[in-house]
Amino acid sequence: MISPKHLVKIARKWQRVAAMRRKRISFPRVDGDEEVLAHRGHFVVYSIDRKRFVFPIRFLNNCVFRELFKLAEEEFGLPSNGPITLPCDAMFINYAVSMIQRHANVEIEKALLMSITANTCSLSYSLHQIHTGQQSLICSH
Repeated sequence: MISPKHLVKIARKWQRVAAMRRKRISFPRVDGDEEVLAHRGHFVVYSIDRKRFVFPIRFLNNCVFRELFKLAEEEFGLPSNGPITLPCDAMFINYAVSMIQRHANVEIEKALLMSITANTCSLSYSLHQIHTGQQSLICSH
């Protein structure tokens, strides 16, 4: 897992790169209603399918998000002129956030982490495994 110190180091590097290039870290806007920058105390990430998510900074302390950031760094590297993209689809990120907000028990969080490290960051893939009778690491209530 990525240490909090390393995560802070990565975030500071992204901030320096963005400041040096005087560019905003975002995808081009499709509709004019969506804000490009996050509000104070929040950060913006995108899913692989280019859905935008804004989360409070306190989510950076969660082990699920730390693992997602670690995988994003391994898969995409540190973005110099683009947004932070997590290596998961929007459905998976929504599911992970709902588990975090519900304060899911340790077993569910461990299963979610195992599915992340097994490169199955797709909720639709995990649901397909459930319907075909294959073992799945993601549980639902």
